[in-house]
Amino acid sequence: MMPVFKQRIEKAQQMMNEHDIDVLFINNRENLIYFTGLTQIECLAVLIPRQGEACAVTLWLDAAYVRQESGLTTYGYQFPGGSLADKCIEQIKAFGYLQPRIGFERYFVAFGVYDSLRKVFPEERFVNASDLLYRLRAVKDAGEVAFMRQAGQMVATGMAAAIRSLRAGVREIEVLAEAEYAMLKAGSGGSPFRPQVVSGERTMLTHPCASEKIIGNGEVVVVHLGATCQGYCAKMCRTIAVGEVAAAYYETHEILLRAQSAAEAALRPGATAHEVDGAARSIIADAGLEKQYLDVAGYGVGIRQSEFYPIIGKGRTDVIEAGMVVDLLLPTIYRKEGGGPRITDCIYVEDNHNEVITCFPRQLFQV
Repeated sequence: MMPVFKQRIEKAQQMMNEHDIDVLFINNRENLIYFTGLTQIECLAVLIPRQGEACAVTLWLDAAYVRQESGLTTYGYQFPGGSLADKCIEQIKAFGYLQPRIGFERYFVAFGVYDSLRKVFPEERFVNASDLLYRLRAVKDAGEVAFMRQAGQMVATGMAAAIRSLRAGVREIEVLAEAEYAMLKAGSGGSPFRPQVVSGERTMLTHPCASEKIIGNGEVVVVHLGATCQGYCAKMCRTIAVGEVAAAYYETHEILLRAQSAAEAALRPGATAHEVDGAARSIIADAGLEKQYLDVAGYGVGIRQSEFYPIIGKGRTDVIEAGMVVDLLLPTIYRKEGGGPRITDCIYVEDNHNEVITCFPRQLFQV
């Protein structure tokens, strides 16, 4: 097994001891990438025991490939005579567990798999291991950061293409197509989320995405893009004015830009997430707009575009560590006049300084 994956599994086992978990059941694509490095994944699970050697379970046709690429001992099953669940149950018993505490991820365990497991092992001993996994993935190694830097370059390429294609009379989806094409040509493995090219009143929606709407003259357009490299992502958001727009949009953008800079300055090892959020929030409060601002300013970024540790938000006690990558500043200011602009960057936290890995001008653009 490659040393980096061996280290990740050993770190997971240390945390399993702390949380009294006997087996981690890994079936989610994000965590499969983290523990195997594989991005072409179907019908695969990784089982990590509290002690001993982890293993992979997959279709027999793919077993040799998974074994070769990941270095994990890999067991194949034949379908329809066998199933992923049946082979996983067999291996969990081979670990020596009859009534194990099994830790599951936050997302994606097929009901058929879960149902088979609970018919054999006591369901009351199934536990939520999502917090353990998010904390495990929060601090990046050099290889992970290198992938994210490459993704950052790809997303900058996409943003430039989006801005070039923006004009009144085109559909939001057309602008997105140009951006996505540019990122794919630059090597992106695809967007890690539903990308946003939203204009006019739609910029005030919480989670909008590109639509058939025609962009009008005098509207602001929010472009929020993501790219991936070997499963790792970077994302960036910028705001563009199409023609002449009200001065209030520039005022809002300037407030957000200053808030982002303040949060970035506070983003240091040892700081708490609420301190980072508070640095941004104080700028917005000074402008009299805190009630029009949300309680979360950003998230950790990695294999997932929004990891759930750390969460940069009001009252959050998550501690910032060197090696984390965080995106700042997610929300807009929700007000009738001039609301909607957004700006987001991915920032790599180092011991003595921060590195913005989504390098692109931050001003409110005009086309």
